[in-house]
Amino acid sequence: MRNVKNVWISNACNWALSKALDSPNVKPSPIELEKAVKNETELLGFRECHIEDAVAVCKYLNWLEEELNSGREISECQGADKLEALRRESKMCVGLSFDTISGAGPNGAIIHYKPEPSTCRLITREEMYLCDSGGQYYNGTTDITRTVHFNPQVASEHEKTCFTLVLKGVIQLARSVFPAYTKGIQLDVLARHNLWRHGLDYRHGTGHGVGHFLNVHEGPQSISFRSMGPQDVSLQPGMTVTDEPGYYEDGKFGIRIENVLVVRRCEEISDRGFGLFNCFETVTVVPIQRELILKSLLAEEEIAWLDEYHQKCWSLLSERLDEGTKAWLFKATRPI
Repeated sequence: MRNVKNVWISNACNWALSKALDSPNVKPSPIELEKAVKNETELLGFRECHIEDAVAVCKYLNWLEEELNSGREISECQGADKLEALRRESKMCVGLSFDTISGAGPNGAIIHYKPEPSTCRLITREEMYLCDSGGQYYNGTTDITRTVHFNPQVASEHEKTCFTLVLKGVIQLARSVFPAYTKGIQLDVLARHNLWRHGLDYRHGTGHGVGHFLNVHEGPQSISFRSMGPQDVSLQPGMTVTDEPGYYEDGKFGIRIENVLVVRRCEEISDRGFGLFNCFETVTVVPIQRELILKSLLAEEEIAWLDEYHQKCWSLLSERLDEGTKAWLFKATRPI
């Protein structure tokens, strides 16, 4: 590929291809940016697929709680298989968007953990359980993480504190309002600063774009402390991005709470002399475990956000669930 004046290429291309290019003007592809901004039809499908997906996740968490309370042994692999089967009950589901991270106790602290049948751990009522999973649907792609404890009374004060600090990061990012030219790297601190105040942090990015029945990791947008150089772009209305702060203690437990957000124009405060402003819409609708939250650590506006979020979960899901899961959802979405 000689004598090429300009090349547009993704920064995710393979090394061999990038080395084969002999152009001094290799630039990020504008096609990526166009694809990252979803149109209204795509966004409608995105919201619907997250409701479909939430039905499966809620059924799974209810099933898992009932199994463990009955004394049955469920492994990390069995849990992952059950969740996949529940997702595939939807006619819109084509498959998983990535291998399910089903991590109990210390395995939850392994950020990209994948359970194997010969070595996987049992999920128990004595340890935290982290499940990061997603589905590919004809009308969109999902990516969700929930961390739970099936006997929260025995969870330590330290575990609950860490869980609440991670939750505060989720809420702070979800509630943020920012000028239209803002990049993800400028928002990353919102998800971390409550952890930083306690000398804690996590070693992964806070958010990545999500494709519409495409890649579960879609650029160029992201929310991270790392600069992507030319790939750092402003967050534009119609873009999707995950909101997934976490905290991990090697050999003990891992915590991550992940929702998918859609960037939208904040019309009510735009054009007051300072240009346009954007904000986020949370499209993931699965409850966050209330029993692991230390309410004393939450500000009033954070409590209000969580109660409103849980009311949204109830409103969108309750009529789609069987009676047993509906009863579980009712309990899980009560105001804190």
